[in-house]
Amino acid sequence: MSPDPSRPRAPLSCEVAVVGGGPVGMLLAAELAHHGVAVTVIERNERTLDVPKAGTLHARTAQSLRRRGYLEGPEPTTALLDSENADGFHFAGLPGLTITGPAVEGEPIVGRAQGDLERLFERVALERGATVLRGHRVTALHGGGDGTGPGLTIEACGSGAPPRTLTAAYVIGADGARSLVREAAGVTSEEHAPHTQAVLGLVDLDAPFRAPAGWTPTERGWTVIGPNPYGPSRVAAFDFGGPHPDRRTPLTLEELRATVSRIAGRDIPMRNARFLDRFSDYSRLTHTYRAGRVLLAGDAAHVHFPVGGQGLNLGIQDAVNLAWKLALHLRGWPSPWLLDSYTAERRPPAARTIANTRAQLALMTPGATHDPLRELFTRLLRLPDVSRHLGDMISDQDVQLPRTADQSPLTGLFLPNLPLSVERRPTSVARLLRPGRLLLLVLDQGTEEALRKALAPWDEVVDVVPATSEARLPLRAALLRPDGYLAWVDDGNGAGAAGLEATLDTYLGRRT
Repeated sequence: MSPDPSRPRAPLSCEVAVVGGGPVGMLLAAELAHHGVAVTVIERNERTLDVPKAGTLHARTAQSLRRRGYLEGPEPTTALLDSENADGFHFAGLPGLTITGPAVEGEPIVGRAQGDLERLFERVALERGATVLRGHRVTALHGGGDGTGPGLTIEACGSGAPPRTLTAAYVIGADGARSLVREAAGVTSEEHAPHTQAVLGLVDLDAPFRAPAGWTPTERGWTVIGPNPYGPSRVAAFDFGGPHPDRRTPLTLEELRATVSRIAGRDIPMRNARFLDRFSDYSRLTHTYRAGRVLLAGDAAHVHFPVGGQGLNLGIQDAVNLAWKLALHLRGWPSPWLLDSYTAERRPPAARTIANTRAQLALMTPGATHDPLRELFTRLLRLPDVSRHLGDMISDQDVQLPRTADQSPLTGLFLPNLPLSVERRPTSVARLLRPGRLLLLVLDQGTEEALRKALAPWDEVVDVVPATSEARLPLRAALLRPDGYLAWVDDGNGAGAAGLEATLDTYLGRRT
């Protein structure tokens, strides 16, 4: 007898349910599964959609993904220690910004389509044992008003498939700007109303070489066009005359052509639309990324105008920050820091991104009154200090995690991918972090015995690696987090084994 498609199936059970299988959700699944967590992804699309959205990985994101093994990078050498790589970028559509990064980290900007990343992360997640339910839409989330009950229940349905019920200890909402998980958990946000409307399409241009290429300001707004004579071109236009009358009205090819042509001041003929979308400068930042057993990541937690390619990067770094903490929590480490620190560490970078995208839009406002400001800013971008400041902000290389007053100034910084030697064999920081565990890097072997003794209560989750380095490092030992940030540093100023013990007490607590 064939099964009745209208009859609900038996409930599924997992430790973590990830709602939303875009790049952020799939990376969370891959990382949690790496740590042995039973994770299920629920994604409404039956396959990865190749859409002309995010395609830029900025420096800190690329560096993080190299440490986790998702991107290849150069083999760091001593010769690269004092040099930098640089890539040209823009700020508010103005040329001249240079984003730099340590040469040991590779290029500071990596072009990688969002769809390609999603496929990569999904493949790794499946190889590691994660479950992916594609073609399913979540319809309800139950588990108490704040999600603090013993578990959560998700109801999902699929086209032509029977309803599914899934129970999970934790639910992560990676389900985008209109997140059902965020709404069901009652998470509140601070918001900025939209003032700008934008349209985007992937189309064939009839005369690609006559279209205004790149970021082009006019008296009516901006066009952003990547002409491609051999295939579809990415075409966008920003209209500063007010928000969309109805944001959810589907964009048509005729409206895209009319809007782009009006903003450009001449006809831009186009046909064969593969993708059409509209968006605005509406922004949202949730007040917390956690409500009990519900956590938020990516656009479910933060939304901003997509200038500078920063949104995907924020979401990927959310995933890298959260996965190892949640895995350790699920394995019985009792410290409240593990989950509480997620909001404390990830919300400030999102707030800065929302602020800088709003500043960029203000700078892009068309009209003669803003032309002198743009001319001044274009000159300022050529100043090395200005370019460095803005480049580090766009690429999140200015992030330093919170530290206490008695900790080394190095605490909370991201350790570059230094070349190291372990038992006379060459290695690197990124290679040592590949297992995804806390790493005690000991560069002064005279301190090793005392440090090993101090971390005895946590030795099952901390790797100890005595190493040497030709770099001029102002530290004798360091505790590295799986995401590459320094949790504790012995810089010779009294931190010692007691400081390491105090840090691990904060991070993990002690099992009884």
